Amino acid sequence: MSQKKLSFFASDRPAAIEAVADLRRRYGETPPEQADVIVAVGGDGAMLDTLRKTMGDGKPVYGVNCGTVGFLMNAYDPDQLLEKIEKAESAVIYPLVMKARTVAGETEEARAINEVSLFRQTRQSARVRILVNGKVRMESLTCDGVLLATPAGSTAYNLSAHGPILPIGSRLLALTPISAFRPRRWRGALIPHDALVRFEALEPEVRPVSAVADNLEVRNVAAVDVREDRSIPMTLLFDEGHSLEERILREQFNY
Repeated sequence: MSQKKLSFFASDRPAAIEAVADLRRRYGETPPEQADVIVAVGGDGAMLDTLRKTMGDGKPVYGVNCGTVGFLMNAYDPDQLLEKIEKAESAVIYPLVMKARTVAGETEEARAINEVSLFRQTRQSARVRILVNGKVRMESLTCDGVLLATPAGSTAYNLSAHGPILPIGSRLLALTPISAFRPRRWRGALIPHDALVRFEALEPEVRPVSAVADNLEVRNVAAVDVREDRSIPMTLLFDEGHSLEERILREQFNY
C-alpha cells in the first residue's frame, strides 16, 4: 500500500506550530492540491478554518488536537499518524449558505460549518420574524439572538444556547433562540435540512442586528436567508472507534 500524501494546516497556537513542524519532519509535506489527506492541527477553530480553506476540493480532513476543546479533532499521536488515518472512520457533513442583505441594500454571501447566528448589536433586544419555506412561522421573536445549526454544529454554540443535539445523519437543522424574551418559553424548532429559513430584522434602525456565519460577521442586516448547501460535501476523518456519530451520542449522555 502506498503512503498517503499529506498536507498540513496549523492554528497560530505555539503548540500547534511545534506539532506541525514535527509532523512535517516525520512525514514530509505535499501541496494541498496534490495531497490525499489534509491534516488540521490545533483545536476546533483550526478544523473550521481548514474546512473553509479546502471547501469544495473533496479532500478528506483529519484533525489533530493541540487546542482546548477539540470535539472535531483526534488525539495527537505523531508516531501512528499514517496508521490512524488508514483506519479512520469518515463522516460527511454539509455547510450552510447564508445570504445577508443589509439595511443599506448590500448583499453578502458566506458559508458556515457550525451555524448561522443573528445577534443584537446594542443594548436593545432584537426583534426577528422567522419564515420557513416562505411561510411565516413566528411573527416576532424578541431575543438576544437566534441561530440555525447543522448536526455537526449542534454540539457547539447551539448546545450552549440549550438547543438540541442532532445525530449526524438526522437530515435536520436546529433553530434555537438565544435568551428569548417573547415568546418567553419558546425553545426552538427542528427544521428539515432542505428548508429555506429566512430571518427578517424588525425595526433594524432602532434594534440593529448582525448576522454571523461561523466567524464571518455582517452588521446591520435587514434580512438573512439560510439553507443547507448539498453541493459541497466535506469529509472528516476520525480515529477508529471514535466516529463523529459516536461523539455526538456521547455528548447526549454527558461523557
